[in-house]
Amino acid sequence: MSQRHPHADPGSPPGRRARGLLARVRVSTAALAAGVLSVAGLALAAAPQAVGAVPAAGTAAVSPAAIPAAPAGFSLTWSDDFSGAANTGVDTGNWKYDTGPGSSFGTGEIETMTNSTSNVFQDGAGHLVLKALHSGTNPTSGWTSGRIETQAATFGAPAGGVVMMQSSIQQPNLTTSNGAGYWPAFWMLGSTLRTGTPWPTSGEVDILEDINSRSSVFGTLHCGTGSGGPCNETTGIGSGEHACSGCQTGYHTYAVQIDRSVSPEQIRWYLDGTNYFTVKSNQVDATTWSNAVDHPFFIIYDLAMGGGFPNAFGGGPNSATVSGGQMNIDYVAVYNKPPGGGGGGATLLSQGHPATASSVENASFPATAAVDGSTTSRWSSAFSDPQWLQVDLGATHTISQVNLNWEAAYAKAFQIQTSTDGTNWTTIYSTTSGTGGVQNLSVSGSGRYVRMYGTQRATQYGYSLYEFQVLGS
Repeated sequence: MSQRHPHADPGSPPGRRARGLLARVRVSTAALAAGVLSVAGLALAAAPQAVGAVPAAGTAAVSPAAIPAAPAGFSLTWSDDFSGAANTGVDTGNWKYDTGPGSSFGTGEIETMTNSTSNVFQDGAGHLVLKALHSGTNPTSGWTSGRIETQAATFGAPAGGVVMMQSSIQQPNLTTSNGAGYWPAFWMLGSTLRTGTPWPTSGEVDILEDINSRSSVFGTLHCGTGSGGPCNETTGIGSGEHACSGCQTGYHTYAVQIDRSVSPEQIRWYLDGTNYFTVKSNQVDATTWSNAVDHPFFIIYDLAMGGGFPNAFGGGPNSATVSGGQMNIDYVAVYNKPPGGGGGGATLLSQGHPATASSVENASFPATAAVDGSTTSRWSSAFSDPQWLQVDLGATHTISQVNLNWEAAYAKAFQIQTSTDGTNWTTIYSTTSGTGGVQNLSVSGSGRYVRMYGTQRATQYGYSLYEFQVLGS
């Protein structure tokens, strides 16, 4: 993570998330004011509404919750419900481990992050657990814990669209008496960090942070320059401490929405559906905002021990801090709403249907992988132009939306085309400035066959899609 030096300001988080840069460089080389959004069928508007059902404060969830269905106008872009066997690690098709000493993360942490199932494991009951463990007698050393990030860096909102990242989490079930030094977090870093843009220019959105088991939540945007600047780094633009009653003893939903459909653009933070903090693009200059927000992100979970942020609130760890506190994660989900708000009530038509392509890079990347509903598999073409991927819907349908979830090898120029016979094609969408990442396209057409026809690659490689989704009626 980056060499951010914590700013001891109790009103906002002192730059914890600069942790991002060194880990990204070390581990990684190679997605609201106006309108109404809803999740799990419940509206989200200016007035507080429920994002999803959660247990009552003070009660722990016994069984995992289902991933909330995509609301009208949105589609479920990606999710993980951590349904692996007990005492297994994360699915490395979806996640990668960030390992190493906390001192390398730039925020004063004292733990060592590992990939051991002692620190990071699925519990066999639909949860991911990050667990901090202590050995020895010195409370300021001997800690191990866990930190993971998504393999994909494709979660963002296209121009005119909206993206929502949401997770159901139980914070470590500790108190201020025995939980000093604990620092759980659910957050995102800009995809451009992986391609050389420095932190915090590339952007960081902290969705959940709590420190010292205070039963609270902080939301923060980091952007601009490494010290001072338009985003007041290393503190960032933050919500300050917000009460989170029962967040140690039960599961609660933490979400952020990046809304590029309104002017000024906005980022909004939610706790159990209540919008408690909003940042607007006109709070900083246009370049700072664009560099930090207008691109995809990757998602991170971690449970740190010690560091500048806990220290700013009198944190430890100290002799009373217990070993074994854990951050329990029920699910994570990403939802997208396309430009113009299209797709309301649309049905996913393509998943599991026959798919063919002009070519494949090799047998590991078949056309069918782009319509299997999994972002752990993908179609990848030969390294030449043009190339196409098509799906047979089985019958003629009205098409209202096409979602493209690109791997790093994306199309700069492509068309979406439909056909009734698989031979004669009609173009219903065309661009010469494809952005990669997640593209949610509102379209209007009909056909039994739908294809992505790529005419110009954005990289030296081929075309590669995690998912190709066709929606309509």
